[in-house]
Amino acid sequence: MKLSRIDLTILNEVQKNARITNLELSEKVGLSPSPCLRRVKQLEEAGFIDEYVARLNQKKVNLKLMALIQISMDKHTPERFEHFENTIKDYAEVLECYMITGQTADYLLKVIVPDMEFYQQFLLGRLTCIEGVSGVQSSFIMRKVLDRTTLPLNHLGQYD
Repeated sequence: MKLSRIDLTILNEVQKNARITNLELSEKVGLSPSPCLRRVKQLEEAGFIDEYVARLNQKKVNLKLMALIQISMDKHTPERFEHFENTIKDYAEVLECYMITGQTADYLLKVIVPDMEFYQQFLLGRLTCIEGVSGVQSSFIMRKVLDRTTLPLNHLGQYD
């Protein structure tokens, strides 16, 4: 599916505000409501829109400690990686997990917990118990400088 200027505008607007009404969106993109809704449905069906979510205030739900954790594995086998990845998917504290290269680590995790005590329990009682984990290095987030959820679309030629 080739994206038009209107499609790109729709994608930008729903990224900024997933609760935007179809009427508001249609006004922003210059379409009447029915064609606008059709375009949104097409973008969803084509896989450009994965999901709609609500972001919670982490402090209000008592999640005050965020860490970036580098994980090293003892063996670099597909089975070892698959086991780690399947296990980590069940840990709600893990917000993001990336297999990485260019470091001594194999994975980079973004983890959020209430406090250091909870982090210690998570680290020693769960994370390091995963078969194959041979090293862990933690860095703690002191202050969030930038936290975007919108993807840049300017490379698609529409926006500067």
